[in-house]
Amino acid sequence: MKVEILYFDGCPNWREAADRVRAAATAIGRPDIEIGYQRISSDAEAAASPFAGSPTILVDGVDAFDDAESVAELACRIYATEAGLAGLPSIEQLTDVLRARG
Repeated sequence: MKVEILYFDGCPNWREAADRVRAAATAIGRPDIEIGYQRISSDAEAAASPFAGSPTILVDGVDAFDDAESVAELACRIYATEAGLAGLPSIEQLTDVLRARG
């Protein structure tokens, strides 16, 4: 399993997204899951990728959450979490996704 985080430099959440993915991977007993990063640097690059706002979290090339469409601009992503809308999915949400895809 490979996780990739798509982000742009102005995103305040992409580093914490990686920390949450690591915590979720550890929670399911898979601390060895590879985490990669793809910096999106332009609107054109966003349009040519599966970027749905920063951070977009892909698991084996597929968006981990099906609640957003790809965007053609550098934008932040909003996730629906147990605590309301947030700039990141919760560790519990990521744990569920990794367990289901693992």
